[in-house]
Amino acid sequence: MSKTYHFIGIKGSGMSALALMLHQMGHKVQGSDVPKYYFTQRGLEQAGIPILPFSEDNITADVELIAGNAFREDNNVEIAYAIQNGFKFKRYHEFLGEFMNQFTSLGVAGAHGKTSTTGLLSHVLKNITETSYLIGDGTGRGLANSQYFVFESDEYERHFMPYHPEYSIITNIDFDHPDYFTSVNDVFDAFNDYAKQVKKGLFLYGEDTFLRKITANAPIYYYGFNEDDDFMAYDITRTINGSDFKVKHKNKELGSFHVPTYGRHNVLNATAVVANLYIAGVDMTLVAEHLKTFSGVKRRFTEKIINGTVIIDDFAHHPTEIIATLDAARQKYPSKEIVAIFQPHTFTRTIALLDEFADALNQADAVYLAQIYGSAREVDHGDVKVEDLAAKIVKPAKVVTVENVSPLLDHDNAVYVFMGAGDIQLYERSFEELLSNLTKNTQ
Repeated sequence: MSKTYHFIGIKGSGMSALALMLHQMGHKVQGSDVPKYYFTQRGLEQAGIPILPFSEDNITADVELIAGNAFREDNNVEIAYAIQNGFKFKRYHEFLGEFMNQFTSLGVAGAHGKTSTTGLLSHVLKNITETSYLIGDGTGRGLANSQYFVFESDEYERHFMPYHPEYSIITNIDFDHPDYFTSVNDVFDAFNDYAKQVKKGLFLYGEDTFLRKITANAPIYYYGFNEDDDFMAYDITRTINGSDFKVKHKNKELGSFHVPTYGRHNVLNATAVVANLYIAGVDMTLVAEHLKTFSGVKRRFTEKIINGTVIIDDFAHHPTEIIATLDAARQKYPSKEIVAIFQPHTFTRTIALLDEFADALNQADAVYLAQIYGSAREVDHGDVKVEDLAAKIVKPAKVVTVENVSPLLDHDNAVYVFMGAGDIQLYERSFEELLSNLTKNTQ
């Protein structure tokens, strides 16, 4: 316990969650990062975990180094110093792969829905028994005597390859991260390799044609809405209060369930959780009880009301995720106009999926676009502008700036859905200020 864990890039979503978890388990934890504010640092500050500026002085013999994946020798003074002076360090996913071996581990992988499903699974399990977890929204919880460990299993750069969990859900396979993966078949190969490492049970979405091709060393259970799924959700009722459904396994009804979340995808996520916990031997009555109280995860359909106007904040940055988020908004607000404000994330993804983004955004009643948010890891921005996307959208589509979001006021009885993985929240805050000032001026 005497060593201090030092996190290089502690504000990263996975890194901050892992730091919090180790801190709660009684370990000494500190970290370093850039001075810019990130929402992930709030939990670290509340826990009293020191956040230092990057410096060679942080690298000493009495710290165990865990390095964020975004940092390399050529862009970080601490990594460079560690390499030049023989200090060993582990990447986040390498450390996690070893760490999870002391628990019964349950992973959640997939191109979309990982964070929401990890959040739901950990919420249910922590209310039933002692459970540690890591969620991709920067949330972590650690108990030294946990039996279970729930974690988000990320496919980017094949980071999930050090993981050998007892169980894993895989929500879907889709082409994303075109800066790393060459094709959807390359994505499939990565997931197939990961699936072979799962020890006791794989839970795969049955309608996904790629997941149906997965081969594994553990039993495979398909979940979904169809009779050929091992775990089938049926009698589904979607209302403004959430979704109700039943699940059966081999003609045996496992129970009636309610989740206070919206969209078809959230029924699927909950069915995956039910399936995994049933096979793991957890009481279905308790599972049903705690599904009801799930309040969601950060930046996944997070709602606020500013002077009577509903604003939804969501991390959706892929066409499949946009469709799911807009579907959820229509379920909860069937009589309102759905206004999408979307910021494309990375030039490579925008170029690769331009037509798909346009089709997805057409599910809204009106669309506003923010400038493309480029990633630090992108060298070549390619020949694409946000106006290219606007031109492909059939619904009314305009480009807005952080300085001027006033065109959004041209709607009555609307829900505003802000989506993106970059700095879309700057646009959101700008709109909130505009709404607040309007009210002040009319008083």
